[in-house]
Amino acid sequence: MRITRDVVRLVARLQRRPAVMVTGSAIGWYGTWGDESLTEFDGGKRCFGHRVCEAWECAARKAEKFGVRVVRLRIGIVLGIEAGMLSNLLVPFEFGLGGPIGSGEQWISWIERDDLIRLIAHIIATPQLSGAINGTAPAPVQNEALARALGRALHRPALLRMPASLLHRLAGDLADDLLLRGQRVLPDKAQASGFRFKHETLPSALSTILGQTPARANSAEFSHALEMQRAR
Repeated sequence: MRITRDVVRLVARLQRRPAVMVTGSAIGWYGTWGDESLTEFDGGKRCFGHRVCEAWECAARKAEKFGVRVVRLRIGIVLGIEAGMLSNLLVPFEFGLGGPIGSGEQWISWIERDDLIRLIAHIIATPQLSGAINGTAPAPVQNEALARALGRALHRPALLRMPASLLHRLAGDLADDLLLRGQRVLPDKAQASGFRFKHETLPSALSTILGQTPARANSAEFSHALEMQRAR
């Protein structure tokens, strides 16, 4: 949050200000829900995740008074092999120790890493986009379905369930916010603006991620994605 405030202060001092500011928030802004589908037009429930994300977004919105288009990108779980949730799951799953977390019914709203890069480029190149935008794929899945899909992709069983009681002992109430409850978040604004996901489904994303070693995102990859979006 401090970095966001510093960026806004810098914007205020510039004579030539940027046209757009894309700030990274998270779907934790919505709080924890059941099976209800959530879009950018839904509100959030008060919880730890919502308080953190709301404070972050409020800091970014202050750039709007300087004429900057501010996009609050609410990012879901980013799937890539180099870091994040998927990389942490690979080792236990490869040893046949993977499985659902808790009931397995909690929704996982995810996005493949390169699709997220393309979405950021699309946002920069699309002036009509502003405000909250969900950075998630259009087909969220429940945790149990994620475990089964990852097991199939790795040709391993996915039967060893992590009990909710253990997570509560380790993390207290945070276990509910971070692991045992979720959000079914849909990217309505991105799709309405013409953005097309390369990986709309989890099997498609896992096949690409685990079928080859993806190159690390760099400035050249981002620039190429931005130019492709501008050319559309």
